[in-house]
Amino acid sequence: MKDDFIISTRNLEKHFNAGEVQALNGVNVDIRRSEVLVVIGPSGSGKSTFLRCLNLLERPTGGTVIFEGTDITAPHININLCRRRMGMVFQHFNLFPHMTVLRNLTLGPTELLKKSQKDANAKAMELLERVGLADRADAYPSQLSGGQKQRIAIVRALCMEPDVMLFDEPTSALDPEMVGEVLDVMKELAKVGMTMVVVTHEMGFAREVADRVLFMDEGVIVEQGTPEQIFDHPQSDRLKSFLSKVL
Repeated sequence: MKDDFIISTRNLEKHFNAGEVQALNGVNVDIRRSEVLVVIGPSGSGKSTFLRCLNLLERPTGGTVIFEGTDITAPHININLCRRRMGMVFQHFNLFPHMTVLRNLTLGPTELLKKSQKDANAKAMELLERVGLADRADAYPSQLSGGQKQRIAIVRALCMEPDVMLFDEPTSALDPEMVGEVLDVMKELAKVGMTMVVVTHEMGFAREVADRVLFMDEGVIVEQGTPEQIFDHPQSDRLKSFLSKVL
C-alpha cells in the first residue's frame, strides 16, 4: 500500500549560533495527504523554523525529512526538483514588482515546468478567477492591496501544481480587514483536499479549518490533537497559559 504520509520528520534538529540556540529539538511529525496541519505557539517557539526545514529553506542540523517517500536531507538529492512540488507562501509576498500579475504567475510554469505560455496563461486565469482577481491580471503589484498581493502569492504557488502548500504566517503582515480574504482562499484550498501546513496566529482559522493542531514551544511539540482537543481540552499547563493569552 502506498505510504499515506506526504511528509515525515524524524528527530528534526536545528541549531543556530554554533549550537547556542536550539530552535528545534527532536521534532517527529507525520503529515497525511489532504491533511490541514496548523502549527501554533509563542514567538520564538520554532514554528517557522520547522516549516522552513520541511523544504530545506533552513537545512536541519540533524534528523531527516521524508517527502513523498524520499529522504530530501540526503546529500545527493536535487532539492530544487522537490521544491517544485512544495508551494510556499511567506509573510511578505515576494512578487516581482516590474512584472504584471499574469507574468508573475506564469514565469515559474513556463521556465521550470516548460509549459507553453498559452497553457500557463489559461491555468493562471482559471486560478485568478477562483480567488476573485481575474480583473487584476494586467495590474502590477504596486497597484494591489496587501490582501490582493497575498492572494496572488498563493495563486503563484498553485500555478506550479504542488502536492503540498506551506504557509508561513501568511496574514501577519496584513491590515486586519484584509486577513479574511486571504483566509477564505485557504479555506477553499482545504475544501478541495490540498495538503497544507500552516504556521499562524489566527486561532479562529486553526479551530475552523485544521484537521490537526500542533502546539510548539522551545523547539518541541508540547501537545497535538484535533482543534477541539487543543482549544477546548488542553492538557499541559504551557498550552493552557498560551491559550489564556491569545483567545
